[in-house]
Amino acid sequence: MTSDPANPRVLLTNWKIAYGSSWAKVAKGEQDKRIDAFAARIKKDYGDKKFFLVLNHEPENDVIAKKGSGWEAKDFAAMYRHTIKRLESKGVDNAINVMAYMGNEKWMAQSWWADLYPGDDVVDWIGLDSYVSAEKGAYHYGQFADLLDRKAPNGPTFYDWATKKHASKPLMIAEWGVYHRIGKPVDKTAGYNSVLPELAKRPGIKAIVYFDTKNDDEGDRDISIDSTKNNLAAFKKLAANPIFNVKIG
Repeated sequence: MTSDPANPRVLLTNWKIAYGSSWAKVAKGEQDKRIDAFAARIKKDYGDKKFFLVLNHEPENDVIAKKGSGWEAKDFAAMYRHTIKRLESKGVDNAINVMAYMGNEKWMAQSWWADLYPGDDVVDWIGLDSYVSAEKGAYHYGQFADLLDRKAPNGPTFYDWATKKHASKPLMIAEWGVYHRIGKPVDKTAGYNSVLPELAKRPGIKAIVYFDTKNDDEGDRDISIDSTKNNLAAFKKLAANPIFNVKIG
């Protein structure tokens, strides 16, 4: 797909290196063979093409805040650092490293949340995975601005945290979508129409990725762009805006 000259794309891949292991074990080098195999595969199959690499997206949901669990926030940061440094030592210089958060208020309020960040030297972009509901009165009902402005009690919004605390890092909305319950279509056009005004006001956002599915695997959500004809028309209008016509490569 990323080699199609008629439809140029950039690969965005998420890799859970600790699958079947733990963050702490990865950080200690116990999965180095797996990391080295990944490096060899990237160099063989992908050459020198740039691609976005996310390590264990949305780590907040996987944290076990218990000493020695191997899944503490500090273990994630150590895993991330070790993996990126190991890849670099094996000649992988075309990965654009993304730290992708859930950005949910619940997690941002945790005392360990700040410990997840592995360091500016190994993070190239900061990512946010967040959604809004099109159903009035539903959880996280709102528009594009609402997912950017979620925050912990008395804390900064996610957008402000990312663009001020890590001002040198571009922000990617690495997963985004407007949803309604499956089988109960709702007009999503207001959500789609709210994107461009926010992008104009928030220069820190350099990329957005829509998660297009009619049935998410963790709930009763239809996030598809074509759940109604009006929704599809509104999304097509958004996607056709020249702001998204950028050169890849």
